[in-house]
Amino acid sequence: MMKSLLLSAAKLIIPVLVALAVSNPYDVHAESVGTLVDDFSHTTTNSLGHERQFMNDTLSGGKTHAEEQITSGVIHLSGKIVPPRGQPGWSSAILPLAPFGEHQDVSNYQGIRLRIKLNHGNLTLSANSTEITNFDYHTAPLVVKTDGEFHDVEVPFASMKRMWSEQVALNTKTITSLSIVAFSLQPADYSFEVDEVTFY
Repeated sequence: MMKSLLLSAAKLIIPVLVALAVSNPYDVHAESVGTLVDDFSHTTTNSLGHERQFMNDTLSGGKTHAEEQITSGVIHLSGKIVPPRGQPGWSSAILPLAPFGEHQDVSNYQGIRLRIKLNHGNLTLSANSTEITNFDYHTAPLVVKTDGEFHDVEVPFASMKRMWSEQVALNTKTITSLSIVAFSLQPADYSFEVDEVTFY
């Protein structure tokens, strides 16, 4: 059931992110990026100096309402997902690793670590690479206890899979951004908080 839900959500979410996540892998030399992606100490830009992006299914006919608020170095993302007819609904927070049209080399790391609190909802994490040309980026579910506490969740790059395409290894030398996505097939509230995003 979860695999089917993730597949349906990915087919609709990923194409919308192309403008933020896709660039030409041959025209920019990727450089190594530091461990810290975002500690949410700034209201609009991440720790790499790039402006965070927020998108939801209103771009494809949905009526999802989303709110973002940063307080004391923690981002709180919440809202109500109202899917388009016959499609999953979604709301995405995108953390760019490089300026538009560029990518970064994170091959020195094993994966992505989030310090996160899930109040309710379903979440996925994707690593968006310039080598993926059909928008089926490498994705993994974010499994977090809903106990009112922050948890350190590690997502190994090796565990991130494409949903409907050939399973090729993620090229961690060509990553443009990370996306945290709340999704649902039915109208549903979601609420979660992120304290920090790092590579490990």
